[in-house]
Amino acid sequence: MRTMAVLATWSPVDPLLGVVAPLALAASVTTALVVDLDPDAPPLPVASTLAGLVERGPTRAELAPDRRGVAVLANGGISAEVAAPVVEALIEGWPHVALRVPERTHPLAACVPVLPLLPSEIVGDHGKAVYQRVAWSAATPPGSIILPRPSAAAVGAILALRRPLRGRWLRAWRRVWAASWV
Repeated sequence: MRTMAVLATWSPVDPLLGVVAPLALAASVTTALVVDLDPDAPPLPVASTLAGLVERGPTRAELAPDRRGVAVLANGGISAEVAAPVVEALIEGWPHVALRVPERTHPLAACVPVLPLLPSEIVGDHGKAVYQRVAWSAATPPGSIILPRPSAAAVGAILALRRPLRGRWLRAWRRVWAASWV
């Protein structure tokens, strides 16, 4: 049995980070799948949905990648509980899976809080987390991963689902896969 990498991302205070985080996490590796498990969050910018995949059943080709790059499944209005068997099958077949989840705990993966690097009075205390530097940043919380400020081009590429091939910000996301989130 080969080892799979699956992480869930959650951004309780920043909806933009909630969209960008799983896409950037997936784009930081060679091949990955992003699955949106939050039916109430802003939709990811793709036509394929998890709800549609669950309704019709996944094909063998959808259960594993046939090329390098990032594939994305928007939510489509389905709960994580209903979609769990399909999501588990996808996790089994893909080398990396980034889940966008609506809350910190999720049964299928360790959850990574992703927050802007602002004082804890503003963002709250979420323990070990990934912090995105912003124009004005606070002190670095111990044990957390601090991402450099991204360029506008990098964020634009992520939101348009174009993979930036290099860059300090995207390389920094690789550390999230290697960290212990248990």
